[in-house]
Amino acid sequence: MSEKIKFAVVGCGHIGKRHAEMISRNEECELVGLIDVKDKSVLGIESYDVPFFTSLDEFLASGIEVDVINIASPNGFHFEQSYKVIDADKHVVVEKPMALKKQHAEKLIFQALHKHKQVFAVMQNRYSPPSAWVKEMVESGKLGNIYMVQLNCYWNRDNRYYKTESWHGKKDLDGGTLFTQFSHFIDIMYWLFGDITNIQAKFADFNHATLTDFEDSGFVSFDFVDGGMGSLNYSTSVWNQNLESSMTIIAENGSVKIGGQYMDKVEVCNIKDYVMPELAPTNPGNDYGAYKGSAANHHFIIENVVDVLKGRNTITTNALEGLKVVDIIERIYDKK
Repeated sequence: MSEKIKFAVVGCGHIGKRHAEMISRNEECELVGLIDVKDKSVLGIESYDVPFFTSLDEFLASGIEVDVINIASPNGFHFEQSYKVIDADKHVVVEKPMALKKQHAEKLIFQALHKHKQVFAVMQNRYSPPSAWVKEMVESGKLGNIYMVQLNCYWNRDNRYYKTESWHGKKDLDGGTLFTQFSHFIDIMYWLFGDITNIQAKFADFNHATLTDFEDSGFVSFDFVDGGMGSLNYSTSVWNQNLESSMTIIAENGSVKIGGQYMDKVEVCNIKDYVMPELAPTNPGNDYGAYKGSAANHHFIIENVVDVLKGRNTITTNALEGLKVVDIIERIYDKK
């Protein structure tokens, strides 16, 4: 592929617009269509001079040439829309979570293999410098055996986020707090330490009873298949603003804590015979006005898609890893 790679985006909310923006800024890409059920006038996409469609079917029937379709619609539509894209012989970039059921993610991967198409799962936190640094520390064996890992995710999501007209908070479209808010952190944990087993969990719904169809908080503990034990403590009940996202690692040769609102700072590095290098700065978090999201790394995702399709690099988050995150969340929620 020497010419520009042609993209279309399904879903023109905050994240979909971020995809469209990163595609437009990349000189090896061309945005050829935007798709959303809402009226174009309310979406704030006037700056994109491309054809607009109200459904994926309508776009696919238009005959517009496209290589990759990015799915940034509500979670509950990810599987069905991604499947349609693969079926139409296009590559797909699917926002997290890839699906809300493991069996759907498996079906999607099977179809992609059958059609020789790529499924890019969006897990942009892998691109932040602290994540990449910890990955190197674990893989190189500098930390030695992993003893304990603790993930703390304490965010604010109130009625500014869970609006009555929004899909957020609806069981069928949202899926749950772990799917929408914290799947990035489960992805990082899986990427670093592998699969989990012996899951125990308890859940609570403190102040979202009228806002969401599911829990807002949970304590989860487990063992890692490869050794060591872990816990995930999470809540969206925090008042007014996000409190923290952090990962603490206790290992044979030392301790590490990554913190900050988006796990964007190495707060503690105390490792035997090791001096912490200076890391590149992390990109700022996505700012949605009243509430904040995770680090803005979507340009890396688009670059990776281009590199893979042009044969220059391997995929950063493959579909199997996207499936494992869905599988882990599903197994945690099975404890309800």
